Formats: sequence, C-alpha cells, structure tokens
Amino acid sequence: MALLNMLLLTGLAVLAGLTMTCVLCLDRRQLRRTIGEYDHRLRDVAPYLGAAALFFLTKRLTHDYSVKLSHALDWDITAELYAVEGEFVAHLQAIVPRSTLEFFSVMYMFGFPFLLVTAPILYFALSSQRHLKELLIAYVFNYAIGAICYTLFIAYGPRNHLSTVDGLMYSFYPQTQDMTAAVSANTDVFPSLHTSLAVVVLLFAWRSRRAYPRWFPIASFVAASVVFSTMYLGIHWLLDVVAGIVLGVGSVYAAERIVARAEGDADRVSVPGERDEGIASDASD
Repeated sequence: MALLNMLLLTGLAVLAGLTMTCVLCLDRRQLRRTIGEYDHRLRDVAPYLGAAALFFLTKRLTHDYSVKLSHALDWDITAELYAVEGEFVAHLQAIVPRSTLEFFSVMYMFGFPFLLVTAPILYFALSSQRHLKELLIAYVFNYAIGAICYTLFIAYGPRNHLSTVDGLMYSFYPQTQDMTAAVSANTDVFPSLHTSLAVVVLLFAWRSRRAYPRWFPIASFVAASVVFSTMYLGIHWLLDVVAGIVLGVGSVYAAERIVARAEGDADRVSVPGERDEGIASDASD
C-alpha cells in the first residue's frame, strides 16, 4: 500500500509540473498543430519509441538476473570510491541546513521524473521530431551503460558505508524507500543515473532554448537541484555524480550521431546556430 501511495503521489506531482510547464512553454497555435499532426508525428517517431520500449522491457525482465550476476562477480568498488573522495558527502551534509531536507527530497523523488516526462512531451510539440528522437536514444544509452556498470560493479552509497553520513530522506520519509527499492538495488550507485539523465535533459533544454526559452531555466533549476540532492541525501558519492555528468554529456553526443546515421544525414556538418534556427521556426508555428 505504501508503494502504491508513493506511485500515485509521484504521478500527481509530475502531472502538475508537466501541466504548469506546458502552460508556460506552449501556445494555443502550437497545441492545435500538434493535435492536427499527431498521427504523422507519431509515425515518424514510432521506431524510436518502439526501440526504447523494447529496451526498457528487457531491462525490467532481466533486472533480477543482473543483480545476481553482479553479486556473483563480487567486484565491490565502494572502498575505492571512499579512498578517492573521503568524507566529502559527510562534510556536505554538515554545512547544508537541515531545513532544506524537504526541498531536496521533493527534487529527488518528484523533480527527476518530472524532467524525464516533460522533455519528450515538449519536443513532441515541435514540428520536427529530431530532438525527441535524439532524446529517446540518449535515455536508452544512459540506462544501457548504467545497467552494464551496475552489473559489473558493486558500490554502496555513502549512507550505507559511512557512519558519519545520514540517509536523510529515508530517515524522515521512510515511505520513499519502498519506491526506490522497487526500481533499483542499493548497489546501483556508480554512476549516478539521476545525474546523467538530469544532465541529458539540461543539455537538450539548452539546445532548444530558442524554441522554448522558458524551459531552459526551469530545467536548469530542477536538474541542478536533483544532482545536488543525490549527494546531500547521502545516496551518491561525488565520484558517482562526476561519472554521471560524463555519461550524460557522452550520451547526448552519441545520440546525435546515431540518429543522424539512422536518418541518413550522417555526413551533414552542423554549423553554429543551425539547429537553434531550425527549432526557432517550430516555435513560431
């Protein structure tokens, strides 16, 4: 029941954030055109949606096997992570006021799925589906690399390894632990996918800033809060976050080239501002 309540609360929070963002970023003409071209746009992006759906279904079905394989390999890198960065997370918790706990817990639990859901909805509303295609591939790339790392490496977060670090969110909001446990193991730490995916959404928000000038500051604020929350709440090490940033940037780079090859324009050389100018025309539709 606790898990069901958390899922319902998360869904409502994401829906509220999505609605407010659409009100701020989309106009009536764009909405009407999106509705009118719904079938065409859906057909255009269908192969990418299908590939993403197949990947995530496979990942879900093989999750338990991946966890068993990870423990069989028994490559625990927790001590190595601690040896490199030491008590950074403990010091971070010590200097950040506890009055911010509720805010960062909300960002971690609700801000993260808000970013993942809102970005593809906004890009579907553009007449060109290029950004949506690249975003979906970047999502898949992140989770694929993350799944490989989580299988190869056992790593426990600071809250599970250091007595000086508190699992703040789980201590004050224990019901959130049911939801996080349902989607990942407590050894799924390196790299931080919360960080990498937040970076992905942020980079796409930057690239589409002419089409959606209000989306970029929203995504920037939420993404930065999500990344910081992963450390402040004692869930990830600083090294997890650094690795997540690298993964996020790399996945956007890879997704752009994968989609270019799939769309038959792999040899096209982008010039500065080319993409933004193309997107800007969508915003004026």
